[in-house]
Amino acid sequence: MVKHIILWKLRDDLSSAEKETVKQGIKAGLEGLKGQVPGLVDIHVHVDGRLDSSNADVMLDSTLESPEALRGYAVHPAHVAVADSKVRPFTAVRTCLDFEI
Repeated sequence: MVKHIILWKLRDDLSSAEKETVKQGIKAGLEGLKGQVPGLVDIHVHVDGRLDSSNADVMLDSTLESPEALRGYAVHPAHVAVADSKVRPFTAVRTCLDFEI
């Protein structure tokens, strides 16, 4: 099993209202991939409850069956569509941590 954790910082030029809309879009888009991407066991996007001590706006916490499943997830058309439409246009910084469990 592989954990795939991503932290994103949203663009500074987005208003608070825009950021909330973007967060909900990222959450719905990525969590909607469950059942569509082979090897994707679990996926959660955390957008609420952020403390002021945080320096990221959104967290993806996902579990995949294997490193091969992670590679497949990265290029799966449904994932790429969500990333290209809901994530990449609105994020300034992306940090990733992948590890085997």
